[in-house]
Amino acid sequence: MADPTEAGKRQQQSNRRLTRQLWWFVVGAFAFGWALVPLYDVLCSVTGYGSKKELLVAAHAAERVDVNRVVTVEFLSTVPTVGTWEFAPEQSEIRVHPGQLYEATFRAKNLIAQPVTAQAVPSIAPNEATQYFRKTDCFCFTPQHFEANQERELKVRFFVDPALPRNMDRVTLGYAMFDVPQNKVAVLN
Repeated sequence: MADPTEAGKRQQQSNRRLTRQLWWFVVGAFAFGWALVPLYDVLCSVTGYGSKKELLVAAHAAERVDVNRVVTVEFLSTVPTVGTWEFAPEQSEIRVHPGQLYEATFRAKNLIAQPVTAQAVPSIAPNEATQYFRKTDCFCFTPQHFEANQERELKVRFFVDPALPRNMDRVTLGYAMFDVPQNKVAVLN
């Protein structure tokens, strides 16, 4: 039979090793979440999606409105940090004519009793529609600062390019709202 103190020491070592591994996992998860906003900026600069230069090109495409066609644009929102935000679109969907400029409003509320800065990261589905969905002004372009328990409207102005393939009659615009660590706010501004 093994010495009970030896078995206890092995159990303590095993527990410490597991605790260290779990802490590394937490640190890694935090680092990944923290890096999402800068990664998004890099993605925009590489692909041109969301860039100011691309917006000027998009503005010229908006001059042709296809009044004979209707596309449904759905709005979704997610908040990966439970209990920190309320974030939702005011309308779940709108019907648009390709080429015409529209505006949608989202409501966001900081649920904590301290100031916080957030960044909304957009996604568009189906993926093929991404190149035809043009945002001319969006709250997702810059970090959003909220005071403690502050609620406000966030607007996005957009149009669907008339070149959107005819087989696509529905586009989904989704946003995920992430907290921006205070040490990164100055870098993003």
